[in-house]
Parts: sequence; structure tokens; C-alpha cells
Amino acid sequence: MTAQTVLVTGAGIGIGRATAIAFGRLGAHVLVTDVLAEEGEAVAAEIFAAGGRASFHLLDVTSTEEVEAVFAAAEAAHGVVDTVIANAGIARHVPVEQLTDALWNQTVDIDLGGVMRVFRRAVPGLRKRGAGSLVALSSIMGIAYGWDKHIHYSAAKAGVIGLVRGLAVELASQGIRVNGIAPGYIRTAQLLSEEHSLGAAGAEQAPAFIPMGRLGEPEDIADVVLFLASEAARYITGQVIVVDGGLLVGRY
Repeated sequence: MTAQTVLVTGAGIGIGRATAIAFGRLGAHVLVTDVLAEEGEAVAAEIFAAGGRASFHLLDVTSTEEVEAVFAAAEAAHGVVDTVIANAGIARHVPVEQLTDALWNQTVDIDLGGVMRVFRRAVPGLRKRGAGSLVALSSIMGIAYGWDKHIHYSAAKAGVIGLVRGLAVELASQGIRVNGIAPGYIRTAQLLSEEHSLGAAGAEQAPAFIPMGRLGEPEDIADVVLFLASEAARYITGQVIVVDGGLLVGRY
């Protein structure tokens, strides 16, 4: 484990929570960030109770000012934030004719703009250090899988892939690696919500068309994040790894 200070966005629940806890087990100081204060505080407390190091920071990734404040506080206390996991995101069922400009802008601003803001702020410190890892959460919906009534989400997640590739090339010569993960159907609160995703009934049916026969768990994604942030992935940059139980390759 090479990361010493790790910032995770959207770390209060789901994949972000599992990722923060996984880094905590490895001894990193984890900056747990989220707009969900109660959930984020609980994650930081869980890491601390298990013998790890963590602190919670309220963060809305649509705010450049809040991103700046969280990084400034972290750098003052811990030095360079050497690993950033951009996980915060939203999804919501909306047919295209009901998709307002406000909802489109909100989704893109969180799911894509939020990645850009935290990565942008992390880069100066990583340049000085000459090393670091940035990992962004995309989705199979952004890489090769159409999702009706979610074009705002799919478009933003496709944009994350372009951001990862472009930034990886820009930063590679400075020792900074940039990668992404495209999860499939993962058992999270968002997936189990009918407003946002499959809902409970849809989640029960999904394993029938996933080759591995089950939904993914948040820990399945967290383990891949750990790999991409580690020395084991030292020659990997600009890649987006699909973690979906064989869903994409199994649909024909």
C-alpha cells in the first residue's frame, strides 16, 4: 500500500463507503467526503473504531470553493493528498421529454464536473510529489450499454471516460496515473431505488442475465479501486476497467 492520504467523494454510502473502509484497513488516512453528513461521519467513525485513521469533511463536488477548502485543510493537516477517488454521483429516471435543463445540468455537474473539480485541485500537489493516483467512477452505462430514461446519466458517465483518457496522457510524464472503473449492477441504495435505478424488483431479476449469476457488491468495486491506486498498477494509466460480472460480454 503506497497511498498515505486518500480522499473519497460520495463516501457516506455504497461504493464510496466500501472504498473508504478498504483504504482505512490498509492504514491510509482517509478523507471521507460527502453531502450526507450523518452517513459520512459514521463511516469515518467506523474506520477509526477499527484502528484506522479517518476524518469526515462535508463536500458538495459542484462547489469549487468547497473543494478548495477541503483540500486546503487536508494539506495543512496531512501534506499532499496522494490518491483521489472521484465517486460522487446521482442518477434518476427521467424520460427525455421530461428532462429539464436544470436536471440535465445538475447530473452532469455532479457526475462529470465533480470529477474534474477534485482532480483539478489534486494535481498541483501531485506534480510537486512526482507521483499519485486518480481514480474516477464511470459506469457500463457510459461505456457500452444504453440505458433508457437515463440519457443525462449515461452522457455524464461517458464524459468521465474521456476525462480519464485525456488527463492520463497529460499527467503521465509527471508520475501521476489516472484510471477509471465502469461498474455494472452493484447492490447499492441507488440501485434498489425505483426512482433512481432498477428498484428492488428489478434487482431481483438482474442476476438472471448477468453471467456470474449475482449482483455486484460495493466491495467488488472497492477492491479494484485499491488495485488501481497501488504499486501493482504502476504501469496502468488511461484505462477504464469494466467490473460487471460479465454482463457486457454476455449480452448477445
